Amino acid sequence: MNNSKKIVLIGAGMVGMSFAYSALNQNLCDELVIIDINKQKAQGEAMDLNHGLSFSHSSMKISAGDYTECKDADIAVICAGVNQKPGESRLSLLSRNAEVFKTVISPLMESGFSGIILVATNPVDIMTRVSLELSKLPPERVFGTGTTLDTARLRYLLGKYFSVDPRNVHAYVMGEHGDSEFTPWSQALIATKPIEKVIETNSDRFNWVDLQKISSEVRDAAQMIIKAKGATYYGIGIAISRIVRAILRDEQSVLTVCSLLNGEYGRKGVYVGSPCIVGRKGVERTVELSLTKEETEKLHVSCDLLTECYDELETS
Repeated sequence: MNNSKKIVLIGAGMVGMSFAYSALNQNLCDELVIIDINKQKAQGEAMDLNHGLSFSHSSMKISAGDYTECKDADIAVICAGVNQKPGESRLSLLSRNAEVFKTVISPLMESGFSGIILVATNPVDIMTRVSLELSKLPPERVFGTGTTLDTARLRYLLGKYFSVDPRNVHAYVMGEHGDSEFTPWSQALIATKPIEKVIETNSDRFNWVDLQKISSEVRDAAQMIIKAKGATYYGIGIAISRIVRAILRDEQSVLTVCSLLNGEYGRKGVYVGSPCIVGRKGVERTVELSLTKEETEKLHVSCDLLTECYDELETS
């Protein structure tokens, strides 16, 4: 029986290669194939990574390849697409990246690929839905990075604010990976204590105004980084590795990927970021949180926006 774990990375830009570098350092898989429209660049990236193998704990086989090598891959990580410009919303990328995906998903599926598609290209919620429609794979095997990175940013900032290890902060960012995302504070915990109670019993140190500032900082983080250095890639690269690890090791981890809702929160047929259990089969199930009425309305605003944008794309 062949238990070899194989990943194909489609798109050798900064996000894709940040993931590849992270995967190498974590010895994430047995084989990594890099595919890019610029074949020479893919070859150069593979060479560069291979030259570091002897310094790592990894025994990965890393190569540049083409879509014929996708048939037996466990996961196709899609990072292909055009970059987000300073001041440009993720949704404005939609039409340009939708065209790119037509040239990606078709040869991927023609190879006989039957694994899991993980999308990182922005706007990720809609690009994931595009991938589902083009691939015709079961929805549990097509999902995106969603608000995984946003959630990590939130936990980091909350950990800093409350002086606690971020790994002991249990809070999520939900909705669109973009301007309409939100933090359901009613579900936020430090260890097992609701953050609402922490603020109530420590009002001299903590307050809701600060938390709203943190929420805004999380939402605007990408634009701040893009303004400062031109693009974001390290954080999302590591986030992709985290999701891939959950899949390959069948961890059943709760991650805020964007998955297709099927009645959860009263919505169907829309990809949006929410806590899901991720394992070897992909999105095993959505963990439906007990949102307040206001939080549910915010989620619906995100879903409506994403549905409207997708419908406009279909029309055009």
